[in-house]
Amino acid sequence: MASSPAIEVRDLRKTYGELEAVRGIDFNVARGEIYGLLGPNGAGKTSTVEILEGYRARSSGSVSVLGYDPQERPPELRRRVGIVLQSSGIYSQVRVGEVLAHFAGFYPHPRDVAEVIELVGLSEKRDERARKLSGGQRRRLDLALALIGDPELIFLDEPTTGFDPAARRTAWQTIRSLKDLGKTVLLTTHYLDEAQELADRVAIIKGGQILAEGSPEQLGVGGGSRYRVAHLVEGELVVHQTDDPTALLHELTSAALAKDEPLEGLSVTRPSLEEIYLELTADA
Repeated sequence: MASSPAIEVRDLRKTYGELEAVRGIDFNVARGEIYGLLGPNGAGKTSTVEILEGYRARSSGSVSVLGYDPQERPPELRRRVGIVLQSSGIYSQVRVGEVLAHFAGFYPHPRDVAEVIELVGLSEKRDERARKLSGGQRRRLDLALALIGDPELIFLDEPTTGFDPAARRTAWQTIRSLKDLGKTVLLTTHYLDEAQELADRVAIIKGGQILAEGSPEQLGVGGGSRYRVAHLVEGELVVHQTDDPTALLHELTSAALAKDEPLEGLSVTRPSLEEIYLELTADA
C-alpha cells in the first residue's frame, strides 16, 4: 500500500476582509519529494505556506501535513517539521555551535550538532558569533536550525536569498542531500533556475490559483506548443512551434533530402521553466 502524501491540500481558501488571497487550490506533496511553489509577489504563496506551517488559520478547505491539521498546532507535528523563514531573528551575540546545541535540546532525537554544521558548510564558523556571519552564512545557520531536530518535512522559504553564485551551488548540494536522506522539502523561491535544478515538481501560482503543475522538464504552457524546432534557410533562422516534433522533423529532413540540401543549424528545444513562468504570470 502506497504511503500517504506528506502534504495534502484540498480547496484551500484564505481571505483577508474582501481580498481572497488563496482561491481554492489543490495539491499533494509526496514523501521524499522536493516540491517547488512559484509565483510573483502577492500570488498567495506566503499565505499558503504559512497555513501549512501552522502560523496562519485558513478560511476554508482541508489541509493535512504528515497526517495532522497544522491549524491545531499539535506538538508532535512541530517536532517533525523544520522551517527556514525568509528572515531570522537569531541573537547576534550567540555562537553558531551554541545556538545549535541549545535548539537541539528541544527535540527528542536531534541530529549531531557537528554533523549539521558540516552539512550546511559552517565548520570553520562553529565558534563565530552570529553578528560576524555574512548574509549567506546566516542563511546557512537558518538551514542548520531547521535541520537540527532531524525533521521529516522541511519548509524552505527563499533559502538562498543573499547568497553569491558559489554559495548558492553549495546550498543546492545541501538541499539535494536532504532528498537523499529521505526528507520531504517544500521550496518557495524567486530563482527559477533553482527550482529547475532542485524540484521534482513545481506549481506556478498567481492570483491565489494554481495555473500549472508538473515537473520542470515536462511542464507545458497551458495547452500551447511545447517544442521549438529551429533551422537555417539561406542564413535566416526559421522557428517552428509544435507539440509533435517527430512529425515535423520527418517533414523537414525529407524535404532537405529530396532537394539534396543540408538542413543547417537544426535544433529542438523545450521552453525553459523561466519562459513558462513568465508566460503564465504575465499581466494580460
